[in-house]
Amino acid sequence: MGGHGYVKHDPAIERWNIMREDVYKHFKFTPRTAVISILGLFVFPASIYWAAASTDLRWKWGGTRKGQPFAIKPSEHTSEAE
Repeated sequence: MGGHGYVKHDPAIERWNIMREDVYKHFKFTPRTAVISILGLFVFPASIYWAAASTDLRWKWGGTRKGQPFAIKPSEHTSEAE
């Protein structure tokens, strides 16, 4: 019953869809794709890990009163006599 007779096919769109489906068959590492791969697989995750590890256990989010800092080790610039 429900054929596809009402859809008009565009050959350019069909070629583009086939190219996108088969891109893994024709992929080659070039200098540009190598840099993108290194950035995406190593540099970006390493920077996220470094940011998370450097701020881990730096803040206490529960149990602070008004006027108390969130930092576990407050810096010397904050004074308690305010």
